[in-house]
Amino acid sequence: MHRPVGLPVLSARLGAFLRPWRMSDLELVREAAQDDYIPAITTVPSPFTEEQGAAFIRRQWQRTATRSGCPFVIVDAGRPVGAAGLWLNDLDRGRGAAAAALTAVADWALGSLAIPRLELYVEPWNTASVRTAEHAGFRRQGLRPRSRTVRGAPRDMLVYSRPVPHGL
Repeated sequence: MHRPVGLPVLSARLGAFLRPWRMSDLELVREAAQDDYIPAITTVPSPFTEEQGAAFIRRQWQRTATRSGCPFVIVDAGRPVGAAGLWLNDLDRGRGAAAAALTAVADWALGSLAIPRLELYVEPWNTASVRTAEHAGFRRQGLRPRSRTVRGAPRDMLVYSRPVPHGL
């Protein structure tokens, strides 16, 4: 499967940008697979093999092709450093790249895609993600007890939302 067309390259603040996944991003998938938490809440393969890493990237392309999601790679200082995405099924390096990336994706979704409201779910203990959400203009709506399953156990989630700004 070739990388599908359809996702733009998005500029983010601080010189970071977002782009579609490439097969050359295998090293980013390898790094993510070594994290204790990322494979538990995503489809990043752990343990990592090149075959499973390539399958992960192809799944990102498939999400674009089927319009079930808009997965991006965050590029900062010329190197892939993370991922951000907009999942349509349910309509940090300390420099602010994650917040800039989230802002860029949210602005694109609310503007170009005309999605009226975005929701973001964050575990209450994840203060870095809370800061990222708030810096990107998301506002806390409340707590949903036991609303997501992580590592096979129900977890409480803070819910954040970002509606279309007035005047758009």
